[in-house]
Amino acid sequence: MNTKDCKHIISFSSPAEGEGGLTGEWRTQKPIINQDKCIAMKSQKGVCFQCWAYCPESTIERRPFPTINYKYCKGCGICSEICPSNAIEMRNEFDENNT
Repeated sequence: MNTKDCKHIISFSSPAEGEGGLTGEWRTQKPIINQDKCIAMKSQKGVCFQCWAYCPESTIERRPFPTINYKYCKGCGICSEICPSNAIEMRNEFDENNT
């Protein structure tokens, strides 16, 4: 890819959903979104979505509110750390109350 102004070649990456493959059974933590705290959900507008922007696996979908594709989510916790309203909580994958 060339830049428009100086014709230098730059690297460019567009991550795709599940770039690292299926999660399998090794994930120990699972992100759960509290829709009452989520800025995008509360405002009903396409705002915030920092979780979507920072997810290294692109498993968070940008809809009216963020949704997580657990088939590919690795449970890294980046979305939870970056969320400005603390709407994403990491929970034990094997907890029966994990909804």
